[in-house]
Amino acid sequence: MARGIKDKVAILGMGCAKFGERWDRDADQLMVEAFEEAIADAGIDTSQIDAAWMGVAFDAVNVGPSGIPLSVALRLPNVGVTKVENYCASGTESFRGAVYAVASGAADIALAMGVEKLKDTGYGGLPVRTRGTTFDMVGVTGSAPGNFAQLASAYRAAHGVGRDDLKRAMAHVSVKSHANGAKNPKAHLQKAVDMATVLGAPMIAEPLGLFDCCGVSDGAACAIVTTPEIARALGKTDLVTVKALQISSSNGWELQQGGGWNGSYFHTTRIAAAKAYEEAGVTNPREQISLTEVHDCFSITELVTMEDLYLSKEGQGWRDVLDGVFDADGQVPCQIDGGLKCFGHPIGASGLRMIYENYLQLLGRAGERQRQTPPSLALSHNLGGMPSQNVSAVAIVGLADA
Repeated sequence: MARGIKDKVAILGMGCAKFGERWDRDADQLMVEAFEEAIADAGIDTSQIDAAWMGVAFDAVNVGPSGIPLSVALRLPNVGVTKVENYCASGTESFRGAVYAVASGAADIALAMGVEKLKDTGYGGLPVRTRGTTFDMVGVTGSAPGNFAQLASAYRAAHGVGRDDLKRAMAHVSVKSHANGAKNPKAHLQKAVDMATVLGAPMIAEPLGLFDCCGVSDGAACAIVTTPEIARALGKTDLVTVKALQISSSNGWELQQGGGWNGSYFHTTRIAAAKAYEEAGVTNPREQISLTEVHDCFSITELVTMEDLYLSKEGQGWRDVLDGVFDADGQVPCQIDGGLKCFGHPIGASGLRMIYENYLQLLGRAGERQRQTPPSLALSHNLGGMPSQNVSAVAIVGLADA
């Protein structure tokens, strides 16, 4: 039986580049920007790093097909660098590699980097990518907004939610994220919007309007991890440790005829969340989880995810959203840094950016957006792919004694 990794790994330091249209920086420079903050926070020298992982989704348009660019950019001491890709969960996947290396004893200090440079492609949304010849023949008509618009329609049908009610709940998600992002100097979008603006915005894919869609950004985020014992020996006192880290991938069940999936939720998120809670010893998520960063590629995704994480009852997430449960001053704040919607979504960096915000909040270092009631357990969630085929990653971090 798996024993889990709870409290076996501590975050020694973290860093995050400013997200946005970073025309002045290439991918290497973005990684250096995030790394310099992380290693200064960790209080170590580059020579002490034993291994590294780099998460990047669209390697062909920014860094190339190996881990060498990370090693060269950071002048790592000829250690092994593993490049990982798992769609939008690539950043969390790199964190998982570093955390598992430390937990296993294979490395004393390991680094995780997530990076993506998308704006230079000149493409308005995510760049076109291939999944092989067969997929290219049958998947050419799909789009991210179109796929997630179907999630909204399925959710309405499954739970009998009126279009206007769901549209208002989705708008509340976006208004909340913009209000939070306006307080974040590293966010891509730093301007508040009101409900009327969101509800009156141009339609992208019914019922998703312009403000229901996250931005496409350049950026990088970095974590340096070690054991709690080494962290304390290096002089760290307030330790943030990894309580759980779980990833679940679709196996085809969602698309199996008669399988039972109705398109209104993310099956893999429910599985990853349940396993993460078990690993972390969480029995009542709504009461025990005090902060969340979830994959809000579209406003409907955040709303549905709150149910899949068992923070809302099934079919009631839209009500909780409207009631302010996930606002910055709510019971379980979500996207207190602006989320994908406003902080931005450089694919390979997003998972680590989420952990970065949770790390800052746990240590009371989030500045103007700092949660007044100090959090004790914070959760991050990544979703890669589409509603019918995806990968979900759930990471829970907290103070060492939580």
